[in-house]
Amino acid sequence: MIFTGTCGFCEARRRYFEEFQTVEIQATFYRLLKESTLKRWRSEAPNGFVFSIKAFQGITHPARSPTWRRSNVKPGRDAGLLKPTDEVFGYWKITLKEAKILNAGFILIQLPRSFKESEESFDNAEKFFSMIDREDFEIAVELRGWSEEGIKRFVREFDLIDVTDPLIRKPLHRGEINYYRLHGTYEKGRIIYRHKYTDEELEKIAKRVKEWNRKKSYVYFNNAYMRDDAKRFMELI
Repeated sequence: MIFTGTCGFCEARRRYFEEFQTVEIQATFYRLLKESTLKRWRSEAPNGFVFSIKAFQGITHPARSPTWRRSNVKPGRDAGLLKPTDEVFGYWKITLKEAKILNAGFILIQLPRSFKESEESFDNAEKFFSMIDREDFEIAVELRGWSEEGIKRFVREFDLIDVTDPLIRKPLHRGEINYYRLHGTYEKGRIIYRHKYTDEELEKIAKRVKEWNRKKSYVYFNNAYMRDDAKRFMELI
């Protein structure tokens, strides 16, 4: 099966729940949300609707990251980069609680470019993933600026879903669930979010997602035209 949605609600939630099968919650990355808000979203969603929750940035992004400007939390020196610190583990417990309230299918860990492909990063990750409680959640990870060999080693060593853009490369994890994020196009290593996918691009994405599908695939659009492109993609598949 192939599920399609967007990164964040691209329209009023009531309409979104009628039109899409899944959503990747972005707000949980930037801010700590009220339990009542998460419970309301879960109660509004139809049966079978799948939430993916983006892990809070205190787990992944250090205090110098500009993403903290949108947060309702002030980070400490020990935040981010999967450091095995009390601060990071505390943020993980919060993310885990939010995922449980939403009965989420996934927790997405998006790591910044400052999380370099190095033995230090592997050492942090080894300690982090060995010490956290995953419950029964699937964990997907998006690594930026890493080699394919490094990504392959990372996702297989820690039993994670490799988050990819199907126009860029094939997923490298061993599991039966694929997770795709479509940000737009790329120029000199930068993401151009104001990109509207052409029919040819969507057809190519659909072909690859179907070809690489094992059990289930989740496709999330995160570009400026995500609602329209996601709807067009759903018609293709």
